[in-house]
Amino acid sequence: MAMMKPILQLLLVCALPTVIHAQTNAGSPIGLDKAACERLQAVAITPAQIGEPVARVIIESAAWIETAPTHCRINGQLDPVDTSATARPIKFGVALPAAWNGRAIQLGGGGMNGTIPQLAGRGEQSELARGYATYGSDSGHAVNDTQWLLNDEAIRNIGYMQMKKTHDAALLLISKAYGQAPKFNYYVGNSQGGREGLTVAQRYPRDYDGVVATVPIVGFSSLMLGPSKIRIQEKTTANWIPASKGTAILAEFMRQCDKLDGLTDGVIHNYVDCRALFNTATSKTLQDSWAKLHCAGDNDPAPADTSNNACLTASQIKTLGYIFSDQAAAITLPNGRNSFGMWTPTTAVVSQGPGFAPPGMPPMAPPGALLMSQRYQGQQGAAADAPVFTTLGTDGVTGLFMQNPAANPLDFDNKLHGKRQQQLAPWLDSTQSDLSAFAARGGKLIAIIGTDDTIAAPGEQLNYYQSVIDKMGRGQVDAFARLYVLPQTGHGLTGRSATINGDGASIMPEEIPSQTDRLALLTQWVEQGKAPAAAVEVAGKSATRPMCSYPDYPYYHGGERALAASYTCTKPVHIP
Repeated sequence: MAMMKPILQLLLVCALPTVIHAQTNAGSPIGLDKAACERLQAVAITPAQIGEPVARVIIESAAWIETAPTHCRINGQLDPVDTSATARPIKFGVALPAAWNGRAIQLGGGGMNGTIPQLAGRGEQSELARGYATYGSDSGHAVNDTQWLLNDEAIRNIGYMQMKKTHDAALLLISKAYGQAPKFNYYVGNSQGGREGLTVAQRYPRDYDGVVATVPIVGFSSLMLGPSKIRIQEKTTANWIPASKGTAILAEFMRQCDKLDGLTDGVIHNYVDCRALFNTATSKTLQDSWAKLHCAGDNDPAPADTSNNACLTASQIKTLGYIFSDQAAAITLPNGRNSFGMWTPTTAVVSQGPGFAPPGMPPMAPPGALLMSQRYQGQQGAAADAPVFTTLGTDGVTGLFMQNPAANPLDFDNKLHGKRQQQLAPWLDSTQSDLSAFAARGGKLIAIIGTDDTIAAPGEQLNYYQSVIDKMGRGQVDAFARLYVLPQTGHGLTGRSATINGDGASIMPEEIPSQTDRLALLTQWVEQGKAPAAAVEVAGKSATRPMCSYPDYPYYHGGERALAASYTCTKPVHIP
């Protein structure tokens, strides 16, 4: 098989859920054979049967796949109402197992989408192999296609409509195939797919019995701008924090935060109080937060110093404040939001991975890199041949907001482009705090985030968690939702302790436990009424930890530090 394009690799990593090996009391499976599968190609679905506008529904193929797990694969297309050159169809797929357990799962996408999720999954523990009908779409465009960014219907599709359109077409096909609708229908997604999971709970609460939303990107319109706005903040060399300063910044995070959880081990479990120490929008001043790193006389005597003793100037500290504090919105955001949460203190200050270059495109910065050694076009001191800044999401800046996919994202100007962002934010952002319709329908939500996530902006995720609690009340939220946090884990919900602890000593990094059966937690809640605990034990290769419901965090109270029993989920001092 030819090597997968790098951009596709990233999208699939973002899209694929991990550790969701659920067992269900399915009863007797319902069978499907090859002949019944092939007849599905003749099924007629009218636009009136789809809950959001489409011009036509086409069933392109219905093929019987003998390779395990044996299933019927249906490919289809939902044509746009818009007939302009920038309009795009939604390509969707449905996978129907030969032995169906009576349940369905809509699988979310990843990155900026552009491919149908892997509906057959991988191996014997895939959802399809365990009897679930699975379905999903490319959200209405292909990878490396930028013209859809100029089309309002296509933007609405990725924002919310593709989920409903795909759901309605898929459930009609599932019902036709097996002679009955699914007993239970779920949405499972990571990253962009996590945002989609929140979106369906917010916009289409009657369609889903349960949602797993892992590392959801939440404030999509602001998040796409985040990395570019950091680079804009660093346009002058005075404001630029080169990646060489990352060790000193990490050491300062550890110095102030490592001991807040009762243990000096290179892990910031108490993410709420740590965030409060550096979030200058809500508490301390920049000078208080970063006093130890401020260069004497505001003059850096060793700009190339890469040690944890390196210092920063006041201008560089201002940039740190921009990255790690809530930022007031320059536009009117939907759902009453007035700020974007940005990033929280992290051990991943500098991205560990290299950039990558999709075919026909300039090199991209490492996704989620907060500090850069590279200078880019439009920044002071950039070389004549410096690349244009590009990373995951910058297509949205140039295409969606600037309406010129070939533009330099560092030329974004709120006075010129903010009006377009304000128009699109209600279509793209999944920040509705009132989930009462989903709860009243009996829906259950499990959301999980990691505070070391340099892609999905944990500050915004935590702000969303708090907004749901503020809107609905803790008691009502606990009745239908779990808002979990895995401290010091990244976008894939894996992580390691830092190389420096709170005493400034070098330590050997250790894996942070994070593995749990997410889909099992959801299905047991939905189908058996067994609610997940407020503290769910998560496992690693040699240790366990409690995964606590926001805003609680694992506090070490003594005993073997590798055991979950040695920690208690505890409320932070700075309760939001």
